[in-house]
Amino acid sequence: MITREDIRELAQFNADTDHACALSFYFEPGTPQNKSHREEAILVKDLIRNALRETEKEGKNGHARADLERIRALAESLHGNQARGKAVFACAGKNFWREFDLPAQLSGTQLFVNRQFHLKPLAELLGAQPRLWAAIVDRQRARFFNQRLDELTEGEGLFRKPPVRQGRSDGFGGYDGGHAQRRVEDEALHHFKDVAQHLQNALEAGAFEKLIIGCHETNWHELEAQLHPYVKKRVLGHFSADVAKLSNEQIREQATRILRESLDQRRREMVRETLDQAKGNNRGVTGLRRVLRSLELGEVQTLLIGENFHRAAAECLACRHIDAHVVQQCPACGRETRQLEDVCEAIIPVAIQRDIELFYVKDDAEFDRAGNIAALLRFRADQSKGNVLQAAS
Repeated sequence: MITREDIRELAQFNADTDHACALSFYFEPGTPQNKSHREEAILVKDLIRNALRETEKEGKNGHARADLERIRALAESLHGNQARGKAVFACAGKNFWREFDLPAQLSGTQLFVNRQFHLKPLAELLGAQPRLWAAIVDRQRARFFNQRLDELTEGEGLFRKPPVRQGRSDGFGGYDGGHAQRRVEDEALHHFKDVAQHLQNALEAGAFEKLIIGCHETNWHELEAQLHPYVKKRVLGHFSADVAKLSNEQIREQATRILRESLDQRRREMVRETLDQAKGNNRGVTGLRRVLRSLELGEVQTLLIGENFHRAAAECLACRHIDAHVVQQCPACGRETRQLEDVCEAIIPVAIQRDIELFYVKDDAEFDRAGNIAALLRFRADQSKGNVLQAAS
């Protein structure tokens, strides 16, 4: 399972030596036209051949060839595996090799050669996905799952034995029966309190950021009433569930559905809020030049990028300033720059390193007209002084 620490390590990597280069390989399993899987094999060979030509131009063929041969061998073992995708990040010059299994949801099999790892496909897949827990609860049991991408891992659960009923009758006027029922209700209430405390402890320990709950509809309001207010704020939704009958696959499907709906809703809200804030010259900016400036000033809270956004730019080799124009010298320090075929190569690692929330936007005409890239800001540096003076008065 790929973790945030893994992604941050990839974002910080830079093949800054003369002979080193960073290779990023994404394998998306396809449906073959025949059992030989020749289409996949031919595609990978073509990608490796093109990568070798590119590294020869840069004089980095020696280190890259070893990594590319290793990728070729790995790809051959993947042919016919229709269940999972794969990502490999390699740099023989720095003795770096990482490979991760991914859901089969990539845009295609691709190979990139650069100074930094190409993280856009990974960022598109991960998006703004939070650390997610699913809690499946009934009146005696609770199961807790950690979900990352399409992987579901079960942790330690809770179980409370139901009270043992004494005697065979309900007693005179049903008194004993009513007493037994109250004892059952009390035990269920204590169980829900234990579940709520467990979730509060897990939240405080940083085990999850968002929560999805599965339980009988008749129990939902009882359980919800016991949740700590901070935990309630993290609940994305709940679904009807029977702990005894629900399979792990059903849990994963329900949690994935609720998470996807929540992310889609938040994406729409972020787009509208950012564009409205930008129109009012408040905590929103649109267009590549303004977004790059806000990134450099540390203002950005949420970054929004059009799904098909692609723009050439320049990055300074010394101070890492990113310029929206392809210039040979850095306007910030005067040093040499390198041309970026796609500015996202530099933007995405910055967003990952700074834990900036990232959304990809598609099929939004207003967002397209605004430049296909925008950011919601935590603050506006050019307005901070005025805000301080206004607060003081």
